[in-house]
Amino acid sequence: MSNANGTLLKVEKGNAEPEELAAITAILLARAAATPEYAPATAVGSQAGWRRLERTPGFRGPRSWQG
Repeated sequence: MSNANGTLLKVEKGNAEPEELAAITAILLARAAATPEYAPATAVGSQAGWRRLERTPGFRGPRSWQG
């Protein structure tokens, strides 16, 4: 988890002070602790999210965006 220098974080651009690194580390650790270990299963809908074009009704209204 650490790089060759033994540090956990690497600053790619700019110069980060130790306080800034400590703040971002605290935020990342807090977010990791707040995330549940597993995501509960969501209910699966019985209808597909897509439709076949040949099964659409033949007539669309005159103000339809698909007209």
